[in-house]
Amino acid sequence: MIKVRHLKKVFRTPQGEDLTVLSDINCDIAKGEVVSIIGPSGTGKSTLLRCLNRLEEPTSGSIEVDGTDILDRSTDISRIRRRMGMVFQNFNLFEHLTVLDNVTLCPMTLLGKSRAEAEHRGMELLEAVGLHDKAGNLPRELSGGQKQRVAIARCLAMEPEIILFDEPTSALDPTMVSEVLAVIRHLASQGMTMCIVSHEMQFVRDVSTRILFLYDGVVYEEGTPEQIFDNPQKPVTKAFINRIRTFEARLENRRFDLYGLFGKIHTFCTKYGVVGQTLDKVQHVTEEMLCGIMPFNGAVTVRAEYSEKTSVLSLTFTEEKPDGPILKTLDEESLSLLMVKGMSRSVTESQEGSVCVEI
Repeated sequence: MIKVRHLKKVFRTPQGEDLTVLSDINCDIAKGEVVSIIGPSGTGKSTLLRCLNRLEEPTSGSIEVDGTDILDRSTDISRIRRRMGMVFQNFNLFEHLTVLDNVTLCPMTLLGKSRAEAEHRGMELLEAVGLHDKAGNLPRELSGGQKQRVAIARCLAMEPEIILFDEPTSALDPTMVSEVLAVIRHLASQGMTMCIVSHEMQFVRDVSTRILFLYDGVVYEEGTPEQIFDNPQKPVTKAFINRIRTFEARLENRRFDLYGLFGKIHTFCTKYGVVGQTLDKVQHVTEEMLCGIMPFNGAVTVRAEYSEKTSVLSLTFTEEKPDGPILKTLDEESLSLLMVKGMSRSVTESQEGSVCVEI
């Protein structure tokens, strides 16, 4: 239904510099698919969505909708937009019109429907999103979740073939998110083609047929929800999905400030809720590795990784100039120091000169 090739979008900053948000986007959306776009903030997810219906003008590349190049200046973009509805973060309702008037205005003015026909369909759609009794209310009388459901009903009133959702729950109080997601789930079950930008990871996993992970201006990885959430192939995707937080310090030689390092690791751990016995284990392992086990033939890098998803914390100690595998040179007593009293789950050598300890 939609084919995107080599899409690029460059913004000009107030300082006159070029900022490349999308560098080379290639993707397809087939009829009936629910494609979700995820990724860190600032990676161009909303920009991509806005380029799909030319609310943003791409710098280069091509976008085809059912074989029509929508970047061709001769294309009737208004006709394309009538087939491609969009639901925004901030509702964009007309504050001076009632809920029903918000839903019926565009079908009457753009599709040529009579008031009676538009209102009949409008009431059906309001009932479908659970707001039949709010038809005569003004938007200011509604909650944020109700406003977003009106926005979805207004979009559906235009009988779109595909709906673009630009972070539809980001402006909502957490208590109102579920009611909007329930409506979108219902649309997905009805076979509506949708492209969704969202930070609601569990919802994305539940509703999507395919997921695009955007990073560094490209589709960095894509796949089914099972592939992306259970078996991501690329390191940045893994870090994003598992919500991995990292800390790194480089120690030039053995004459480093051990207690200063402890303080930094302590700050990192407590920031992400690693406290109590686990924090004690981190300090113990760090001291044993740096003061007894690492040879320090060259500088040593200490890297801590904590997964908020699995609650696993790992410490990796890497020597820049290793003489050989570190663990193979250790006697049983030295290695047992790391394993004694459940101080670590596992000790592995991920590469020559690099030891990873899971806590």
